[in-house]
Amino acid sequence: MSEINVITQQKNITEPVKTPKPKAGKLFNLKMVKGAIVESLKKLNPVHMAKNPVMFVVEIGSILTTYEFFRVLPLKDMSEIIFVGQITLWLWFTVLFANFAEAMAESRGKAQADTLRKTRKETIAKKMVEGSIETVASSSLKKGDICVCVPGDIIPSDGEIIDGIASVDESVITGESAPVIREAGGDRSAVTGGTKVLSDRIVIKITANPGETFIDQMINLVEGAKRQKTPNEIALNILLSGMTIIFMLAVVTLQPFALYSGTSVSVTVLISLLVCLIPTTIGGLLSAIGIAGIDRVMQHNVLAMSGKSVEAAGDVNTLLLDKTGTITLGNRHAVEFIPLTGVDSGRLADAAQLSSLSDETPEGRSIVVLAKEKYGLRGRDLAGQDARFIPFSAQTRISGVDVHDRSIRKGAADAIINYVKSINGEIPAKLDSITAKIANTGGTPLVVVENGSILGVIHLKDVVKGGMRERFDQLRSMGIKTVMITGDNPLTARHIAEEAGVDDFLAEATPENKLKLIKQEQFGGRMVAMAGDGTNDAPALAQADVGLAMHSGTMVAKEAGNMIDLDSNPTKLIEVVEIGKQLLITRGTLTTFSIANDVAKYFAIIPAMFMAKFPVMEVLNIMRLNSPHSAILSAVIFNALIIIALVPLALRGVSYKPMSAGAILGKNLLIYGLGGIIVPFIGIKLIDIIIVALKLSL
Repeated sequence: MSEINVITQQKNITEPVKTPKPKAGKLFNLKMVKGAIVESLKKLNPVHMAKNPVMFVVEIGSILTTYEFFRVLPLKDMSEIIFVGQITLWLWFTVLFANFAEAMAESRGKAQADTLRKTRKETIAKKMVEGSIETVASSSLKKGDICVCVPGDIIPSDGEIIDGIASVDESVITGESAPVIREAGGDRSAVTGGTKVLSDRIVIKITANPGETFIDQMINLVEGAKRQKTPNEIALNILLSGMTIIFMLAVVTLQPFALYSGTSVSVTVLISLLVCLIPTTIGGLLSAIGIAGIDRVMQHNVLAMSGKSVEAAGDVNTLLLDKTGTITLGNRHAVEFIPLTGVDSGRLADAAQLSSLSDETPEGRSIVVLAKEKYGLRGRDLAGQDARFIPFSAQTRISGVDVHDRSIRKGAADAIINYVKSINGEIPAKLDSITAKIANTGGTPLVVVENGSILGVIHLKDVVKGGMRERFDQLRSMGIKTVMITGDNPLTARHIAEEAGVDDFLAEATPENKLKLIKQEQFGGRMVAMAGDGTNDAPALAQADVGLAMHSGTMVAKEAGNMIDLDSNPTKLIEVVEIGKQLLITRGTLTTFSIANDVAKYFAIIPAMFMAKFPVMEVLNIMRLNSPHSAILSAVIFNALIIIALVPLALRGVSYKPMSAGAILGKNLLIYGLGGIIVPFIGIKLIDIIIVALKLSL
């Protein structure tokens, strides 16, 4: 592990980090299905279909076979009428099924948007005008207006707190009931319209015009109104379009060949062959896969500004994570009582606990808990015992208690040494070696003294979250390098990095250092993801390929990132990376399956086209399909049904487990490549049996 030397201190994340579970929800419900069916019909508009070249060709084919059906209708050839009619019907179903997949993906986003719209209410704002307060409608507020909010008020629009501090209920945005603290002048100054002030008074400067608020942006994004195709999706569209053109040319040349050989092939058969050979499966599901990827990120309470950011997450090679609150719990915890020679450890624990009973900091509470767990000392109620608590102050860096004949103090080593010297106490020689050892391992020593006699040291440690090493091992198996960013000194940073299992660390980080590190990684051809919440994180968030901004952070940070985590949990980057990889794998998997299942269709349609003229081609009818008509119809029906069968997979995504690219490719080819060859043979044969049994082919 290498050390990256840097200069100043990185801020700590002190707000509690919540790790929510993905919101549960049914993949389908009756309301969604009904809406998707209606949207499927609307999407038949050629202007919309032209955006998907593969399915546009199928729609044109459906129109031509519809014309062919009405052309053969007066001929009263029932065999031909039934055949052309059924082909026409199933070609239209193919187009509708593809539209249905896209509409289902969109409907899930629209359902989320409807929920968000319910949170957007017209409220009364207390606007400051020339020193006085006027009540106006929140919809009339403009960027730059100043408003006042007191307990019980709904924050009228997005803004920055310019004065005051308040507890805010953001459950309408995050779904979390626990209130959060928002205050002026820091990285927790941004507030969102629709949230509720629970305590105190704040002055807010509005940062958004009507229609441009955070909730408005969320509604537009989850509805997919501004969804653009990602580079990978565009490249795949070009590939599919190229394959479609090649197959069109191949199919067109079959008619001259048939005429030359003394036979002819109907327009319906040629169109059926074309539709079955072009990659209709992936063509019909491609849009749904992209939309569903954004939806899956949203289920983790992460708002992706574009599909491109989700896709980029799947290609991330380097992940930058803050130490405090992300890799560690964010607050130091007592892990050990170290008594000096001749001092009983129980006496040290008792004194440490007494001095911490009024200490409401996480460190103080952890000392009380450690004494209870290790020595059975329960916290005592000193009320009525004439106890005098000495609160911690930044000047003395000491806290403690005077009770009965006991005067107990605890604090930083140098502060306690100065305190003991001031009362003519002795400094044990071993004290320096104990405190140095703790500091060298990345911990913080607190010295405890009773009645002028030093008892020992409390070891405070920035505790690494449970399971972090396993998560980093998981990322390593995905080929992702992890870098811890911290304001700690290099020695402490190295210790925490080794304990957490990250690959590298950036100590004493500054905005310039973070930006430089990201550029270095990108210059080496790597994709970088980073989480941040402060204004000083904005340059790095903007430079990173995936910038996850915390919703609790500043407006500048949110504008710089291309994703916003509504729960303000930086570890969410790990889930985002997994979802991005799942998106790419799902797209690759269904492309493999779509191309592979063409093999069976060759053996179904080609023999059916030429067996009458060339009986020797019967040998290619390895599925022993009943007749040319039933063979072609079976292939077309399978081609339509496989799209609807794969819609759940496209929406849910292929399950992803960390493994090398080679292993993923091998698994992909084995399951979906080989499966894409075998399944159509079975499916087409079964459909042929059903067609014959139902006498649908004459």
